[in-house]
Amino acid sequence: MLNNTTLTGRLTKVPEIKQVGENQTPVINFSLAVDRDFADDNNERKADFIPVVAWNGLAKFIAGNFGKGGALSVQGRLQSRSWDDADGKKHYAIELVADKAYFAGESKKSDEMVSESEQAYE
Repeated sequence: MLNNTTLTGRLTKVPEIKQVGENQTPVINFSLAVDRDFADDNNERKADFIPVVAWNGLAKFIAGNFGKGGALSVQGRLQSRSWDDADGKKHYAIELVADKAYFAGESKKSDEMVSESEQAYE
């Protein structure tokens, strides 16, 4: 089986890049609001908020080109992890580890033409 996921949605806040580890590797964590393709009983569409992590050049691409509400499409793999907090309680998380990102609407560079090489990070 192949673990390959594509999500298209909007960033829920301004993404902030961090440098982690001994090598100061760039990383960005953000939530992507992904609309469901059906309405509920009140004829309202709900969204799921999916945690996404991106590393290195992809992290820099996202931080430099997308702001809160920015529409993007990301591809990657779903990954689960767990950890124990200071009280010994176990926590679990499932997140998309992105390896590609594409513009899915207007970027925060909306007043500029975005070059073809800036339209995606693969």
